[in-house]
Amino acid sequence: MAKEKKAGNAAEKRIEGKGSSGSNGEVHAGNGDELHQVSGGSHAMLTTNQGIPISDNQNSLRANTRGPTLLEDFVLREKITHFDHERIPERIVHARGTAVHGYFELTDSLAQYTTAKLLTEVGEKTPVFTRFSTVAGGAGSVDTPRDVRGFAVKFYTKEGNWDLVGNNIPVFFIQDAIKFPDLVHAVKMEPDRGFPQSATAHDTFWDFISLMPESMHMVMWIMSDRTIPRSLRMIEGFGVHSFRLINDAGESTFVKFHWRPKLGLQSTIWDEAVKIAGADPDFHRRDLFEAIEKGNFPEWEFAVQLFTQEQSEKFPFDHLDATKLIPEELVPLKVIGRMVLDRWPDNFFAETEQAAYCPANIVPGIDFSNDPLLQGRLFSYLDTQLLRLGSPNFNQIPVNAPKCPFANLQRDGKMQMMQPKGRVNYEPNSLSQDAPRETPAIGFRSAGVTENGEKGRIRAESFADHYSQARQFYRSQTSHEQAHIASALVFELSKVAHAHVREAMVAHLRHIEEDLAQRVADGLALDTLPNAPAAAAPVQDMAPSPALQIIGKMKNTLEGRAIGILIADGSDGAVIAKLQKAATDAGAKVKIVAPKVGGAKLADGSMLEADGQLAGTPSVMFDAIAVILSAEGATLLAGESAAIEFVQNAFGHLKAIAFDEGGQVLLQKTNIEKDRGVVDAGDPAGFIAAARTRQWEREPSVRMLA
Repeated sequence: MAKEKKAGNAAEKRIEGKGSSGSNGEVHAGNGDELHQVSGGSHAMLTTNQGIPISDNQNSLRANTRGPTLLEDFVLREKITHFDHERIPERIVHARGTAVHGYFELTDSLAQYTTAKLLTEVGEKTPVFTRFSTVAGGAGSVDTPRDVRGFAVKFYTKEGNWDLVGNNIPVFFIQDAIKFPDLVHAVKMEPDRGFPQSATAHDTFWDFISLMPESMHMVMWIMSDRTIPRSLRMIEGFGVHSFRLINDAGESTFVKFHWRPKLGLQSTIWDEAVKIAGADPDFHRRDLFEAIEKGNFPEWEFAVQLFTQEQSEKFPFDHLDATKLIPEELVPLKVIGRMVLDRWPDNFFAETEQAAYCPANIVPGIDFSNDPLLQGRLFSYLDTQLLRLGSPNFNQIPVNAPKCPFANLQRDGKMQMMQPKGRVNYEPNSLSQDAPRETPAIGFRSAGVTENGEKGRIRAESFADHYSQARQFYRSQTSHEQAHIASALVFELSKVAHAHVREAMVAHLRHIEEDLAQRVADGLALDTLPNAPAAAAPVQDMAPSPALQIIGKMKNTLEGRAIGILIADGSDGAVIAKLQKAATDAGAKVKIVAPKVGGAKLADGSMLEADGQLAGTPSVMFDAIAVILSAEGATLLAGESAAIEFVQNAFGHLKAIAFDEGGQVLLQKTNIEKDRGVVDAGDPAGFIAAARTRQWEREPSVRMLA
């Protein structure tokens, strides 16, 4: 019987040689025959992880041509086993993440307050790896849900790694880490049904929150536009907790850390965020990738709030309470440096997915406060990484390893990737002069703080005020932002099936602002306002803080923003070119959208290539749009729902729209009337001016707000 021919052309092409390919893709030295011409290119020899050359990567080893596969096929077993283990357990929270390499540069020394070199050596550039994330959803969820965004920075300093692990919101839901499992269980998918994914609009979350008055400040933040950002490049970052800085004299100063985006803050409209999720689930990740690829490196200012124990005792709140912030008007921000993110990871899994952040990773000159939420995090993060990455040696993974020399006497354990030498693996010892030893003069020292009082499970009375800062936050917003908060509460609570939970939340809102409670009650069709619950402490009227706004802080710029121009056959190339130039000169990215991905033939007969096809590139992908059409193109697109929605959504999402004569036909088809944001394409400067912001005065005419 003739032997059957092996399937596939690749199986017939043999690659010979003695080199091997390492796990990082580098070819290890062999006899010089490692690289051979295969199908017109040079390729490394394919081997097993043990360096054994593979002769056939297309067929399993069988007892005969149609027989069972043999257990002795080590090539198959290694390949399948590795595939089976390619995924590690995802993070319980912050699973959906995107990370980038970059550097931190100090511009103003804090030598008066700390010995930490990265905060004292002006001009020093410290490598960083920064990970942004959502909180509630799994790794496969979308980028744009209403959710807190994680903002974690790993500084590879000369004194070891410092992980500043925070969020884009300066406060948190709870005061004590013992409640964190309950919070996450409540916000995650309901256990009996497995949904909703990455959403707070369900019963278990609001049931828990309604029973936790301490969460009311955070509720104002998550219902605000802060949790539906336009871009990861346009979010703030906060260390959340108070930390300590320690100077040469051993004196400590409290500090809070802040990141401020160079591009300023910008958020989406809720309806827009929902539609972006359908159009591009990776919207934020793609936006960050494309910006870095084009050299538009995201940048943040690094600022601190510094205050003493004596100053903190005069605050009308307890700074150790993670549900409180320190208003900038009370303790101004001091900008001391900047962070630039300029390099995308080479491999998403090896770096972004395996990166292990832990707030317990600090360097000499920085120390912890007694914030009970922070104290619990110091344990939780390390414990999580041990489970996720499977070994206490996870710090040896390149993305987690310090870039400065490090040495200790820890040994063995699964996935030990180093080769410790010598007889000694303990300290003190007298058998080795080379073994690492403690260095009291420059080693890490904790702040010399006196603790007294009786131990017990009780919170300080200074943590009892749950509503004052929530009231301050709401009253600090513009009228548009207040309406968005009220509308978000109505939407979320309308998804709650239990009436008593809805009523309990409205009752809490009465302590924050009576008008807010009434607006939400009206939106939920409550006939009467429920009685407010007893407050554990008097609710204070704190002065409004404009720094808490988004709209009031938006920068008048198009840098980092995107403009879409809708064209079709016969469009005027000269008008398109003028708009492109004006937008590009203003710092915006311009994309051409056409009915066909190949582009369109312009009025002068030339072809203009499209960046996106109309049906797959809706206007939610842009900050402003232009509609440049011939009469024939307008007639064609007037019967295309994707074109109608392109214009309707842009108008409904309060974006600037430029149009020519043909474009006006499409606007008329959608019953759009001209306002300050609907501009003739013959006025590029007017269009650019309108595109720098949303047309907030338009909002009452396009949607019902609470």
